[in-house]
Amino acid sequence: MTENVQGTFVSEKISKIRWRHEQFSDAKHFVTGSWDDAVNKISYWTFQKNDEDELYPVNISAYPVIGDVTEMKFISYDHFVASSSLGTVKVLKLQDNPYPDIKEESTWDLIHRFNQKEPASCTALSTFEQDIVTVGEDGRINLLTAQQNNPVRTIDEADSCSLHCVDFLRHSEILTGNIRGHMKVWDLRSEQDTPATTIMLSEQSKTEATSIAHHPTQKHIVVAGGGDGSLTVWDLRYNTYPISQLSAHCKSVSEILFHNDQPENLFTCSISGELWHWNNTQHSKLNLDTTDSHWLNNIGNKGKLHVNSLCTPMHKPINSIDINKNTVLFGCDNEAIYIIRNINI
Repeated sequence: MTENVQGTFVSEKISKIRWRHEQFSDAKHFVTGSWDDAVNKISYWTFQKNDEDELYPVNISAYPVIGDVTEMKFISYDHFVASSSLGTVKVLKLQDNPYPDIKEESTWDLIHRFNQKEPASCTALSTFEQDIVTVGEDGRINLLTAQQNNPVRTIDEADSCSLHCVDFLRHSEILTGNIRGHMKVWDLRSEQDTPATTIMLSEQSKTEATSIAHHPTQKHIVVAGGGDGSLTVWDLRYNTYPISQLSAHCKSVSEILFHNDQPENLFTCSISGELWHWNNTQHSKLNLDTTDSHWLNNIGNKGKLHVNSLCTPMHKPINSIDINKNTVLFGCDNEAIYIIRNINI
């Protein structure tokens, strides 16, 4: 277990936490989103040294949000997309001069709704360069671009139940997961509002899909987290049956994250308050076939993977994680944000 865990009380439940994409240097800034307040916030953070010469996060700007912040994704160095439980999606800009601030660049109000006036939560979004795809409790899929105000495409009845997660596999293909555990691949080039492929998260137990992540360099390799704490792995090139399944966390998986530069490292967090680092470096070094992710086969066998708990289990849900090089950020319902430095990658 990593001992270098630094916590900072922030007086709000953290739903999302994301490193800023720094230019030519280590990350020095990040943003957080909150939930469960009358007025929530997206906050902009930097690091300053305290009296003991230790770096601690300091809030330098905040942007009010009506509704819960449900997702945030950076699309450039200073622009990111944020969604809310009231069906709104915004492109926001981090401004540093003449003073730190968060500015609204564009907004799509009520882009998720049950009727013309009743908002539905935008439960998840994914980005591919300047393109944005959103899903919500209304079963709707919206394809947006940061460069125009109107949606590029909307699939009104993409699903008959709530969609919980979405991921861009490539520019023309997305993967969605719903509350019943149905995973659907959508070809955005098709004029038909029907999925190209439908697969099940689990044949044994019915559980919702809560999070999706694809391998950074091999996007056909997908890992999905379930409401029962399970992890399921697919190779979408070959078949619709999972490569492997694992009963991982004891409760719902909040987020799954591959390390961008070292993808043999996978990170998962759960509403059970657990944060795990899955490492397969040794197997990866021995495997000369770099065209396939055979190490992911081992996710079904913990004996072949090094699984490390990065912190003492919290008594509250860990909702969000992000990593830059060897530094992990995570946010929790205990109204604190945490930083773990010098992760063994």
